[in-house]
Amino acid sequence: MALWSPERYFSRITDIDIDRDLLAPGYTHVLLDIDNTIRARDTHAVPRDVGMWLGRARTAGVQFCLVSNNWHADAHDFAAQMELPLVAKAMKPLPPAFFAGMRKLGARRSDTVVIGDQLTTDVLGAHCAGLPAYMLQPLVKQDLKHTKALRVLESAILGDRKPEPAVNVTADAGVPGPEVIPGRAAGAVVRAQPAPAQEE
Repeated sequence: MALWSPERYFSRITDIDIDRDLLAPGYTHVLLDIDNTIRARDTHAVPRDVGMWLGRARTAGVQFCLVSNNWHADAHDFAAQMELPLVAKAMKPLPPAFFAGMRKLGARRSDTVVIGDQLTTDVLGAHCAGLPAYMLQPLVKQDLKHTKALRVLESAILGDRKPEPAVNVTADAGVPGPEVIPGRAAGAVVRAQPAPAQEE
């Protein structure tokens, strides 16, 4: 396991095939980043296609725990909306938060994968914890100042590596519309409120 090399690299979480890329390798537990992974940093909302994908994954038996460096109350409010457990103030890439997320899910290394949009926090942190990592391109270009600086390093490390081409694009992908928060009430639609500047 190379510290700086994600096991898989996708353009968007919806490009991850739930059956082929999660369940077939045995990944029934996902430690999931928030900002620019499933929630756009500019609007602080979950895009419709992302929300629908999360709902389908949960229906298929995949369990998620949010793991975020965000220390604001907003992260807890978001987790409550999503009806997902949360490890906030994670201090990624340090491993303890990943272990805490696994404990919340009752997960093991063998059935857990980390999904996030940053090489220096999500991928490096996953590998330091002995976990595989699926990296995504950020949902939007807007980032925190320090994250933008880290993106330069990220780009240099990734080199000419490109995201995998999408194989199964759902009918919802890229469809504009209200943001979906996939809690237990299937199809519930919630518009996210503006949030303070956050740490990834």
